[in-house]
Amino acid sequence: MTDAHTYFSNRLAFETDPSDVYAAQKAGDVFVLVDVRGDEAWAHGRITGAIHMPYRDIAERAPLELDRGVPVVVYCWSPGCNAGQKGALEFARLGYAVREMIGGYEYWVREGQPFENDGGALERVFDPTVMVVRGGHGKRPA
Repeated sequence: MTDAHTYFSNRLAFETDPSDVYAAQKAGDVFVLVDVRGDEAWAHGRITGAIHMPYRDIAERAPLELDRGVPVVVYCWSPGCNAGQKGALEFARLGYAVREMIGGYEYWVREGQPFENDGGALERVFDPTVMVVRGGHGKRPA
């Protein structure tokens, strides 16, 4: 039991999910949300309010651009992408308090949270296969 408790406690200390990140944004919690994917992925779409810092650039850019006293949450494409882990590792090496948003951009979008691309805000769609949708099959009523 101790091993399981330690394992899951450690995971929760270093991971978060789209629902919790969105709730933290709405509550006004102070943290920096960092998209660690490449330029093409960023242009395709990103989480509203995120900054773009590909994981390969973190060691050089983060000390110049981000306050070490502000927690960081990183994300990549999806559960099948490990760029979030690579980015989190770089931030940890630099001494930042960092968590990875599991599920990445994919689950953020599927849960209907705000996202955008270079053209602006994109229509929010709620995927009933990953959440309970009130009154419909995919689009949350206004």
